[in-house]
Amino acid sequence: MTKSRTHEKPRILCLHGFRTSAKILETQIHKWPDSILEKLDLVYLDAPYPSMGQSSVEGIFDPPYFEWFQANQDFTEYENFEECITFIEDFMVKNGPFDGLLGFSQGATLAAALPGMQAEGLVLTKVPKIKFLILTSGAKFGGSKFGAPPLAANAFSCPVKCPSLHVIGENDFLKLESIALLDSFVDPNVIHHPNGHTIPSLDDQNLEIVNNFIEKIRNLAAT
Repeated sequence: MTKSRTHEKPRILCLHGFRTSAKILETQIHKWPDSILEKLDLVYLDAPYPSMGQSSVEGIFDPPYFEWFQANQDFTEYENFEECITFIEDFMVKNGPFDGLLGFSQGATLAAALPGMQAEGLVLTKVPKIKFLILTSGAKFGGSKFGAPPLAANAFSCPVKCPSLHVIGENDFLKLESIALLDSFVDPNVIHHPNGHTIPSLDDQNLEIVNNFIEKIRNLAAT
C-alpha cells in the first residue's frame, strides 16, 4: 500500500558543482533561511569521481572534491557521462522516491538535461518522473559553451515542461549560459542576484519568489 505524501516535504536530490562536494553544497545552501529549508527534504550526493585537477574552492572549503564527469578543453567530448547518470539513478532507486533535483554549476547543467533525457526513455527509467528543477549557475548542453554528450543530444529538442527555478548571478561567468537555458523551459521562475559563481543569500524579493515556487512544488510532490 502506497502511503499518502500529502503532508510530506518535497524530496530533492542535490547535485554539487565541479570539483566540490555534497558537504560543500550543503554549506552553500544553508545561506538560505530556515524558513525555506524547513519546507524541503534535501538529500546531498557526492559525485562518483574524485577530482582530477585543482578545485576552484581550495583554501575556501576543505577536500575531498568530486566531479560528475569529464570533458575535453572545448567541451566537445565527454567521459563517464553515461556512467555518472547510472550512478545517480542507482542512488535514486535505493534512496527515493525523489520529487525533483537541485543543482549548482556542473550539477545544474546535468540536472537541466535529465528531464528531457528521461522523457525520451533514455535515462532514469527505474524512477518516477522528475517533477521540478532548482538550477543555480546552470548551462545548456548543446549551447554556445558546452557541446552535448551523445546521450543528451536531444535533451532540449522539446521544451522542458516541469517547473523550474533558475538562480542567475550578475557577475557569474556562466550568466549568459544560464539566461540562454531559460528558453528551453516552459515555466521558468527566475532569481537574479548581484554576485558571481555562487549560491547567493536571498533578499526579500527573491525570498518571495522562492516561497512561491516551493508552494507550487509542494502541491506537485503531493500528487
